[in-house]
Amino acid sequence: MPAISREEVAHLARLARLAVTDEELGVFAGQLDVILGAVARVGEVAADDIPPTSHVVPVTNVLRPDEPRPSLDRDAVLACAPAAEDGRFRVPRILDEEA
Repeated sequence: MPAISREEVAHLARLARLAVTDEELGVFAGQLDVILGAVARVGEVAADDIPPTSHVVPVTNVLRPDEPRPSLDRDAVLACAPAAEDGRFRVPRILDEEA
């Protein structure tokens, strides 16, 4: 007996807002049945002694640690800016008033 029926495929198609013909329902039902069978076979593997993993190989951070360091003086940086106002860079408005 198939794991998924044509009616279930039609229901899934409606949920996904897909237009599916009657011919496609049969094709998709067969394809989904094969997929569900493969997933069921994977679930039968005796893997109780295998820990779950998110990656096949170990993943390590290749970035340096985030440590605070002295930076440029704000007034010195703003002195080089084309326009500054209230201790900030002044840039042209790009959004309308409604945003």
